[in-house]
Amino acid sequence: MHVVPLPALADNYIWLLHDGEGNAIVVDPGEAAPVESALRSRKLTLRAVLLTHHHHDHIGGAGRLRDDHRVPVYAPDDDRIEVATHRVKDGETLRLEQPSARFDVIAVPGHTLSHIVYVGEGVLLCGDTLFSLGCGRLFEGSPAQMLSSLRRIASLPGDTLVCCGHEYTAANGRFAQTVEPDNAALKQRVDEVARLRANHRPSVPATLSSELACNPFLRVDSEGVMDWCRQHGAANDPVARFTALRSAKDVFSA
Repeated sequence: MHVVPLPALADNYIWLLHDGEGNAIVVDPGEAAPVESALRSRKLTLRAVLLTHHHHDHIGGAGRLRDDHRVPVYAPDDDRIEVATHRVKDGETLRLEQPSARFDVIAVPGHTLSHIVYVGEGVLLCGDTLFSLGCGRLFEGSPAQMLSSLRRIASLPGDTLVCCGHEYTAANGRFAQTVEPDNAALKQRVDEVARLRANHRPSVPATLSSELACNPFLRVDSEGVMDWCRQHGAANDPVARFTALRSAKDVFSA
């Protein structure tokens, strides 16, 4: 399966997955135009749309794509996603015939209460739950819910490609380095991202193993993150440590 990030809106990525026979699916199309352009240029036929959560910058183009291409739209069970034709939930497996693909559905409340991710074909299609070197803001869920969701993701194979919904990696890296300034893997990743962005290339996908080595929100039990949390009065409990990290990131600017 070929995996292509399509830039959209201000800093979103729509994920295009296609086989070698011209069949494609798209994930979280915040607008339709980048998808239509990619389908034409690559001579692909759209077969399905997958949605992770209800925010408009992830579903804004889904209705047009559904109607113009007559394709199913898979989404979590959330009435705010009116464009859906099929609802999927935690523990289910989505099987597609064209392209031939299988995705496990995992519920990941935190960013929103109904957020889901799709895992299969070597990729994690994670919307706004996990970012490279960061995680999503808590608009609806609690810190405990988000930490639990991230831990479910962290248990996936290390070579899984993290396909997230935004190009936030450089900014996330600047915050992460304030938490773990001596993390050599993080420094290497930050340098890599700087080179990629200087050449106008996307910083994602990244492997989950890289995120486990670098992303502070996946490392709340690591010594480096615990040291930072001790300095911020939140060392005793994993949820408290995660809460302190997320609160600090929410007001961080550099």
